[in-house]
Amino acid sequence: MSERLNGIEAFVAAVEAGNFALAARRLRLTRSAVGKSVARLEERLGTRLFNRTTRSQSLTEDGHAYYERCRRALAELDAADALVEAGRQTASGRVRITMPALIGRAGVAPLLLELRQLHPQLAFELSFSDRIIDIVDDGFDLALRSGPLADSAVLAARLLGHQRMGVYASPAYLQAHGQAQSLEALRSDAPSHRYVGYARESGPHPWLFSDAAGSVIEFRAPMRPDFSSDNLEVTAMAALEGVGMARLPTWLVRDALAAGRLVRVFEEPLPFGYALSAVWPQTRALPLKTRVVIDMLAQRLPPLLSAT
Repeated sequence: MSERLNGIEAFVAAVEAGNFALAARRLRLTRSAVGKSVARLEERLGTRLFNRTTRSQSLTEDGHAYYERCRRALAELDAADALVEAGRQTASGRVRITMPALIGRAGVAPLLLELRQLHPQLAFELSFSDRIIDIVDDGFDLALRSGPLADSAVLAARLLGHQRMGVYASPAYLQAHGQAQSLEALRSDAPSHRYVGYARESGPHPWLFSDAAGSVIEFRAPMRPDFSSDNLEVTAMAALEGVGMARLPTWLVRDALAAGRLVRVFEEPLPFGYALSAVWPQTRALPLKTRVVIDMLAQRLPPLLSAT
């Protein structure tokens, strides 16, 4: 019975993912295991379910009919799993999470420590990294990712909020170099200013803004920054020391703004924000241990990310 269900699950995953390789990632199996499982299913049924070539695969007529029945059967199993999961009263088990280092340490970790007090049977294993990690291959239950997400057949996602950005400088810098009143003013007077850059492996990051219609527009400093770093905390530190203007998350500089050590250079009619999303491997029923984490972050992170 177990092998029969395995074959059906592999077959449905192969149809919905579009190929055996993506189905294998979704099921956390090897491509060979998925291929053999589907082959055994075809042998048991005595028919071909896929037309295969070296470059593509498509369902046979029998495959189409069989898929529709199997999809409905698995949907019923999904509903049964969800019913049992919804009836659980206690979140328990280990949750492995990877997240960007800065927002992870400053914003997410304190919330997870608080959640741990509410659910003592939860255990957390946290990894702080700005690299995009393959959470399926590396066995993570959840990832937090900043910026736009690529389309994926094996991952599900939920938006947690937007990290609002601003252009900031120290009062001493603005007294010495003047204060632009808008992005347009900054563009016209760009060579007279100094900049603190943020750069990663791909090179210097442009400053992104939203226009009145909500479209994203770029601003690039006309020369190499006077100071550049791949760490936003160091970027903020340089701005505090009067090196130049910096594009920073509002939540990161909230205390410096309140103390008057940094000043917002100009107001933006429609503030720009980088999306922060929770991403996890697609599953028929999301475990309660993962769901309570996502729900808490979705409730508590937005006010932090948009803080001014």
